[in-house]
Formats: sequence, C-alpha cells, structure tokens
Amino acid sequence: MTLWLTRIVPDTRSPEARRDLKDPIGTHRRIMSLFPSDAGPDPRARFGVLFRTEDTPAGPHLLVQSTHEPNTSSLPEGYGTALARHLDALIDAISPGLTIRYRCAASPVRKPGATTRALYDLPPVVALTGAAADEWWLRQADYSGIKPLTHRSHPLDAIRGQRRPTGAPPQRIHHTRTQFDGTAAIIDAGLLRKAVLNGIGRGKAYGCGLLSIAPARQS
Repeated sequence: MTLWLTRIVPDTRSPEARRDLKDPIGTHRRIMSLFPSDAGPDPRARFGVLFRTEDTPAGPHLLVQSTHEPNTSSLPEGYGTALARHLDALIDAISPGLTIRYRCAASPVRKPGATTRALYDLPPVVALTGAAADEWWLRQADYSGIKPLTHRSHPLDAIRGQRRPTGAPPQRIHHTRTQFDGTAAIIDAGLLRKAVLNGIGRGKAYGCGLLSIAPARQS
C-alpha cells in the first residue's frame, strides 16, 4: 500500500478556494471530490483521507494524506496548485529508537461516565484545552508508540459548521482544536504506523487528527 501526501496551495483569487477555506464542510467535500465516488458508505475511511489546513507566510496550504493518489486535475480551474508525493520511504524507515519531529492538529476530548455526567451536569463529550489538552496528547502519544522529548501546543480556531445529510435533519459540527508540535523517540514502530495511517482523535473528516512526522535534524 502506498501512502500519499498532497500539498494544495489555494489561490485566494479563486472564489471557490476562498469559499472552501472559510467552510470546513466545503473543504471536506472539495477534498473528497478528488477521489472515486463509488467507494461505499465511508469513502474517507476507504481511502484513508486525512487533512490539515496550515497557515504559512505564503498563505493557507492544505495537506492531504491518503492511501489513494488524488486526482488533483479535478480541482476547478484557477483553484491553486497541487503536488503529490508518496511517503513509502518515510513509513518504511520507522523503527524503534529513532527520533522524529511531529505535528498534529487534533480535537482533544474526554467522555465522562454516566454517573459523572449526572453529578456535574456534563455533556457526553467534553472538549479539552490548555493543560488538560496537553495531558490528553501525552496519552495519545503513548498509544501511538512514541515518547515526546520536547512538546509545545497552542490552540487553533474551532471547526464549526453544519452538515446536511440526505434525508436527515442538519447536524451541527463543532470541534475544538489544539496543535501539538515537538520531537519524540519511537518506542513501537507498529503503533506509530497505525497512528499515521488512521489519524488521532475526533473530527478526522474536518481537518483534525493528521499526524505528520519527519526525521529529527541532527545537531
């Protein structure tokens, strides 16, 4: 299986690009339009699609990871530029003891039990921020086979929108986000490969959960 990483640089002169950048539901639909439409009930999972919007000095970029090469020629004329490359060498190089750099824009949450919810009048899912989000990330890193050596985090704008499933009432989308960056030692190569392929946490259809890794620079 080949894992692809595609960088899309939207041209903000394009009305379609500007509209997508303001609407996480639109961004999701645009990205999924790059993949075959006959993939069953969950094409995002079928093609392993994860993405993240990154703010850069040159403007916003979209990073799209997938197990199927996207058809970027289907982007509207003037939408922007796109470059795809495969990550096979990076994935194959994952092994215990190596030091990596990581980045993940995730939606940290906890799910209180029924007794706790009733006692404190809590919703089924509680968004985490600040120190609680950092603690969540350190647990996720452990589950993902890495031990953070350095760690920093900062909040991102929440993902908000409304999904309109066919034949069903509109569904409110809301994901609080935190970006985690740092370096880590690989402890379990299998767990890390799984985390890279599957993503971490909730909101994967709307720009959360993509775990990006790269070899750490040697000092």
